[in-house]
Amino acid sequence: MIKHSHTADNLDSAEGSAYTMEFLDSPKNFTEGRDSHMDKKRLDYYKKKLTTRREELMKTIARTEEEGRQADDDPTVDLADKAANSYTKEFLFGMTNTDRTILNMIDEALKRIKTNEYGLCANCQEEMQQKRLEAVPWAKNCISCQEKIEQGLL
Repeated sequence: MIKHSHTADNLDSAEGSAYTMEFLDSPKNFTEGRDSHMDKKRLDYYKKKLTTRREELMKTIARTEEEGRQADDDPTVDLADKAANSYTKEFLFGMTNTDRTILNMIDEALKRIKTNEYGLCANCQEEMQQKRLEAVPWAKNCISCQEKIEQGLL
C-alpha cells in the first residue's frame, strides 16, 4: 500500500480529491508550459468576483452608517431605549469596521491582479490552491503560511 504524506493536509471530500491532489502533489507541474501562473480567463473570473463583492460591501457600509445615524435621531427619552440605541449603534459601526477591512483586502487583491501577482502567496511565492481562492478570493497567503502567521511563527 502506497502512503502519501500529504493526505493529512487534504481537507477536501473524497469527491474533489483528484482535482485538489493535482495542486497538493505538484504546484510546479500545474504551471508548466504557461507564460503566467494563472490564465486570463481565470484572472477575469476572480476579478469579477472581487469587484462584485466590493460593490456589495460598499452598499452595506453606506446602509450601516445610515442606520447608525438614524439610531441617533430617535427622540426617545427612556434611558433603557437610549442604552439599546447606543448598543445598536456600536454594533453597526463594528460591522462597518470589519467590512472596511475586507474592502481593503479586496482592493489589495485587485492591485495584485493588475500586477500579475494574484494567486501567489505573498510569503512563500508558491501558487495558492484554487480551493483557497474560491473560499477567500482576497487571500494573500497560502493556507500553510496563513496558519503560521496566525500562530505567530511568521
